[in-house]
Amino acid sequence: MEAFFLEGDITARMGNLVIQIGVLLFAVRFFGFLAKKARISSVLGELIAGVVIGPYALGAIPLPGFPSGIFSLNSVSLAVTPELYGFSTVASVILLFASGLETDLALFLRYSLAGGVIGLGGVVASFLLGDVAGMMVFGCGIMDVRCLFLGIMSTATSVGITARILSDKKKMDSPEGVTILASAVFDDVLGIILLAVVMGIVAALSSEGGQVSIDGVKILLIAARAFGIWLVFTAAGLVFSKKIAKFLKLFKHSYDFSICALGIALLLGGFFEKQGLAMIIGAYITGLSLSATDIAAIIQERIHGLYKFFVPLFFAVMGMMVNMRELMSKEVLAFGAFYTLLAVVAKVVGCGLPALGFGFNLKGALRIGCGMIPRGEVALIIAGIGLTAGILDEQMFGVVILMTLVTTLFAPPLISAALSISGKGTKKETRSTDNVAFTWDFGSDEIADLVIDIFLKDLRSEGFYVQMMNISDGISQARKDGISLSITETESVVKIETSAEDSGFVKNAMYEVLIRLGNLVQDLKENYVPEKINFFDQSEVSRTSSDILKLFAPDAVSVDLKGTTKEQILQEMVMLLANSGAVRNWETVLADVRERENIMSTGMQHGVAFPHGKSDAVTHTCVALGISRNGVDFDSLDGEKCKVFVMIVSPKKTSSPHMLLLSSMSYILRDEKNVEELLKCPDAKSLFEKMKEFAARKNNS
Repeated sequence: MEAFFLEGDITARMGNLVIQIGVLLFAVRFFGFLAKKARISSVLGELIAGVVIGPYALGAIPLPGFPSGIFSLNSVSLAVTPELYGFSTVASVILLFASGLETDLALFLRYSLAGGVIGLGGVVASFLLGDVAGMMVFGCGIMDVRCLFLGIMSTATSVGITARILSDKKKMDSPEGVTILASAVFDDVLGIILLAVVMGIVAALSSEGGQVSIDGVKILLIAARAFGIWLVFTAAGLVFSKKIAKFLKLFKHSYDFSICALGIALLLGGFFEKQGLAMIIGAYITGLSLSATDIAAIIQERIHGLYKFFVPLFFAVMGMMVNMRELMSKEVLAFGAFYTLLAVVAKVVGCGLPALGFGFNLKGALRIGCGMIPRGEVALIIAGIGLTAGILDEQMFGVVILMTLVTTLFAPPLISAALSISGKGTKKETRSTDNVAFTWDFGSDEIADLVIDIFLKDLRSEGFYVQMMNISDGISQARKDGISLSITETESVVKIETSAEDSGFVKNAMYEVLIRLGNLVQDLKENYVPEKINFFDQSEVSRTSSDILKLFAPDAVSVDLKGTTKEQILQEMVMLLANSGAVRNWETVLADVRERENIMSTGMQHGVAFPHGKSDAVTHTCVALGISRNGVDFDSLDGEKCKVFVMIVSPKKTSSPHMLLLSSMSYILRDEKNVEELLKCPDAKSLFEKMKEFAARKNNS
């Protein structure tokens, strides 16, 4: 009866699903945090989270309401429930869609002959050695689907890990760094093409009843068909990319067209799946097609929340399908070590040898080869496809997970060691690689974002290829001819690294950005000041929510402010706010309000001022109301002294009705009669009641 209830009652199954997702969200965040503390990729933390709480470990422990565990084993072929695997499938589409968006293929091809050849060398070597490893262990032919999958899974490179190490070592703009990042992009593109071909072969073999003895000519025809489908859709996407963007813009709002862009990725992914190819190929093509359009950056920003929600769940689900008992067996560990060794050698040799033909010496070739070692997201996605399709068993899936873990864990020290070898990595003298770094702290995440957006836009207009390492990383690289820049944004801090020869270019470029941004702000001040907006236009209407009335506290009201200067009034109003119980640190609140006041005075007309701001030192939105009988010079719009003060402070990073409250109060107090009535109030209680009366009256009108 219980089994029937869990399997047959859709409500119960959905209840289990939401609990599982809730547990996973906390698990991936916790293990991801631990991974970052250990200075390793958060992907590994999320993967380990799945292993720890999965059906082969803690997930199978009986709990109240879950007699078989929260993550009980679903079946041998699919360890997790179909519902949870469905979530991970959507995550894989989002992941590859985002990866495609980050690849500006058209511009990239103009600058990266070396990167293309080196990336191709790494892909070919990895695929062949992976395939050969399968032949050795299975005792079968080169076209066996298991061998093909072992080959394709060893091709992918996780560029984000390498980029972070290059940035830390100040080698992003070195000849080796530029080449590694260029090769990694080609690596991803070539890997997707190869996956399309392999999946086409797998689909055809499945239709032949799983026979692998079909002749070579037929295999070539199958591969050509799969490659043809990929090529046609990729070419069509790139040719019609602007028309696709124009269509998406019909949805007006950036959130709407960004979600619809993801919808196209899902539709194309579904089509590719129906054709016997992996849906992630369709998702990647969609992202790649839109990467060169003017809405690519907007889409990346808008889907970032979905990315942060879904993608960690994907890695956790992959971890949950790892049978630790099988993984720790001697056979799996032995083959895993062998397969991993081949995967490392394939990248070092496959990428290093072509590098020797592009002006690099043995040191440079070794650095490039080591930089291409880390495996990542695509390998895990392909492994999941192979497992659920029945091509890979639990042991082979464990081998791929082991290879991904080892290459990701041990690649950073290998890359660091290779970069630490003294001497240049090129055969001939190149531009100076004595790096310089410029750091600017703009004091605000928003300003830093604006500066970076304008700076990267200027670089693109100059013909630079701008490459984002990952949708979650604050690292970008820009290059043109011999100039290479490493750009890192960490909250409010922007850092740009380049060679000493190009330091002047960076200074001039950033100077122009800041001048233009300053002019834009000045233009905003001059042309959109409150006088020109007609702030106190009586014909304008603003609603007043009854919920806003609850933000007023009787203890945060005074009819006898003592201050005689703006600074004294601000401090006095902040102390009133503290009476609301929402202020954690009044000095921080005062500094934040003062910062806003310094930008432009909040003194309006008719003797009213609205000092306000956002601060991390308040727990929730709070309001203070005060009256100065004699008035204070507050730099108001009409030049008159201000007598009525309304201070509003809200948390910086929490949703709050800050602007709605400000709009409502200004609407009430733009009426001179209301201001006069407030000034007649003899005490704080009557002032509080009068303001509530005004607010209620406007709310009902």
